[in-house]
Amino acid sequence: MELARGALESLLERRSRSILTVLGLLIGIAAVILTVGLGEGAQAQVGSAISALGTNMLIVTPGSVATAGVSGGLGSASTLTLADANALATTTDCPQISRVAPVSQHSGSLTAGTNTWTAPVLGTTPAYLAIRDRQVVLGQPFNAAEVQRQAHVALIGTEVAQNLFPGSRAMDRTLAIDGVPFTVVGELNPAGSSANANQDNLVLIPISVAEGLFGSRGPYAQSLSQILLSATGPSTMSAAYQEADSLLLELHQLPNPSAADFTITPQTSLLATASSVSKTMTVLLGGIAAIALLVGGIGVMNIMLVSVSERVQEIGLRKALGATPGLILRQFLIEASLLGLAGGLLGVGLGLGGSWLVPSLLHAPVVISLPAVVGAVLAAVGIGLCFGVYPAARAARLSPIEALRSA
Repeated sequence: MELARGALESLLERRSRSILTVLGLLIGIAAVILTVGLGEGAQAQVGSAISALGTNMLIVTPGSVATAGVSGGLGSASTLTLADANALATTTDCPQISRVAPVSQHSGSLTAGTNTWTAPVLGTTPAYLAIRDRQVVLGQPFNAAEVQRQAHVALIGTEVAQNLFPGSRAMDRTLAIDGVPFTVVGELNPAGSSANANQDNLVLIPISVAEGLFGSRGPYAQSLSQILLSATGPSTMSAAYQEADSLLLELHQLPNPSAADFTITPQTSLLATASSVSKTMTVLLGGIAAIALLVGGIGVMNIMLVSVSERVQEIGLRKALGATPGLILRQFLIEASLLGLAGGLLGVGLGLGGSWLVPSLLHAPVVISLPAVVGAVLAAVGIGLCFGVYPAARAARLSPIEALRSA
């Protein structure tokens, strides 16, 4: 306790130099907290966005990257048909698949009165909403009967509604898709952007109508953009994947799985890939912040070396009065630790303050975790100790006679 009091008094006597030393550690610690927080915030944001795409979802796309080259150009081939989707929907062949939604997607030119807009138009079935976990906040979704009778009805995203019907309700209004009139029966809930697509800028129409609307560019009966599948639960994702893969290989008469002309992507795979990228970025940013901490540690060592040089007479006098080298070593290590602790605590304060400011400036979430805060403080104290060892050892080795003579 006496050593700690003496170390604190020594630091306060050299207040300006101590503040500059603490400043280096403070910036480093704050940088670590914010960079780790940005990384974790990005991971959370990506996870939330992918989860918002749907629950227990598998995405079947045409084309596959083959071992000996590219077969069908992933996502660009025309190898999925409505017959495939209907087969996957049979509980006999695929009991672990609860829902199936065929999707035929095209870019459509939209018109409502004098307003025009361009958005993806998806021909699909009512199962699309359940698989994608989308809700109709205004109006109602089209049903299987409307798909069967090829009703010209449409569900629109919030961005489409704002651009085609600004300042008014879109319900029961008419919009034209490539010149063909449709009645708006519902507006989808806001979902934001995910998987490189704006989920609010789209139009859903019955897939049966897409045949006539986009028939010249690829009738839905012959080619689908994708087939969305929903497993019966998280524990059956693997079984649903195997069932879909086996059935499609059989339907496409492909005895060799390596020659598959389709790709099945689990939602968990998308999440794992995105999380891996976020973690890599977190490590990279954390490495940059660690350099700032290293600079702060060097500052601690420099200040302690200067302190030893200035206090040669004091050290010599204390040794002459009976202070052991171990006592001198401990005092200087305590001083270095106090500098590290002060820098760590102030850095945490700055980091927490920055976590409120950064999201508004960068439009990116910052997630502050308790382990990161505790780890940052311990790292600051550890840096103070590590970089204080050499100056402390140098002070402990001073000869009392030489120290008093040099003074």
